[in-house]
Amino acid sequence: MELKYGCNPNQIPAQVYMKQGEMPFKVLNGRPGYINLLDALNAWQLVRELREATGLPAAASFKHVSPAGAAVAVPLTEELKAAYFVEGVELTPMATAYIRARGADRMSSYGDFAALSDVCDAPTAEFLKREVSDGIIAPGYTEEALEILKSKRKGSYLVLTMDVNYRPEEMETKEVYGVTFAQKRNDVRITADCLQDIPTQNKVIPEGAQRDLLIALITLKYTQSNSVCYAKDGQAIGIGAGQQSRVHCTRLAGNKADVWHLRQSPKVLALPFKEDIRRPDRDNAIDVYISEEYQDLLADEVWPEFFREKPPVFTAEEKQAWLRQCAGVSLGSDAFFPFGDNIERARKSGVNYVAQAGGSIRDDHVIATCDKYGIAMAMTHIRLFHH
Repeated sequence: MELKYGCNPNQIPAQVYMKQGEMPFKVLNGRPGYINLLDALNAWQLVRELREATGLPAAASFKHVSPAGAAVAVPLTEELKAAYFVEGVELTPMATAYIRARGADRMSSYGDFAALSDVCDAPTAEFLKREVSDGIIAPGYTEEALEILKSKRKGSYLVLTMDVNYRPEEMETKEVYGVTFAQKRNDVRITADCLQDIPTQNKVIPEGAQRDLLIALITLKYTQSNSVCYAKDGQAIGIGAGQQSRVHCTRLAGNKADVWHLRQSPKVLALPFKEDIRRPDRDNAIDVYISEEYQDLLADEVWPEFFREKPPVFTAEEKQAWLRQCAGVSLGSDAFFPFGDNIERARKSGVNYVAQAGGSIRDDHVIATCDKYGIAMAMTHIRLFHH
């Protein structure tokens, strides 16, 4: 299949092909690009595994070959409905899963590639139609959903359907600078069995937290490494990808998790937006409002033009007080934590449950840090690097 271009417009020609057999996906609308297909095929694997692990419809929002968000169909609270702009919207299980995935990090999901584990229905398509998105992959579409998606982006929205029975060869290859690499495909299954080794004093990981740890770990399996994922209530809430230092992953993902929590605070939910504000502008305005710079803007009598009136300051003390209420968060890491500083940072974002590979020479220090805060930590003995 000929593609528009490779990673960049100057990389022409570009194509994808199968060594044997037919393509496992079909193009129902639009014209795929190189990065579109990288996102689509990685995202499909993620949602398929989430579906198998949890038994719930799953969705992912992918950007640049890493998930911006991933989730399963757990009902939304009233606060989340408001934070995700879906008050009064029909919420089917499939729509709920994608709305959660998209809501994990709405800034990063701008222009995403969506993936669904189940057939795309009309409510999911209607929600997607209102968002800035480049394409979608799913095992099928209802007739109404397909018509809705085909009308998106002046008819150019990319719609792919995936063969659910397709299984790739055991060995995979990639080429870098003329050198071909080959390895066994990472087909390790992430199940509750990998959460049984709990060396911390607190050994209780409730069923909901186990589900969230599995979501975090499966998400990390398809996130560019190093990577760390915070999860809560059936969805990722903060993903830190591609950092050279693990603690930087933990900080990056933790900051995103904090923003996710702050978006549900009464002050943010009550922001006086103008009626005709576009969703991306609203997302940008919320991020500015939550940020440290907002007080400086107010001091200069400047505030985002998207508000009807001057909103009150969300002080650092108020934000910290709100975040101190947050608890029950699960944290996954794609490899071992080398130092307890990762746990210290994670604790500030409400983490009570951790799953990591283990195997560091400082495991005892990481365990001791967890014990200091009553955190339950499972050693999975599975590394999930993805490059």
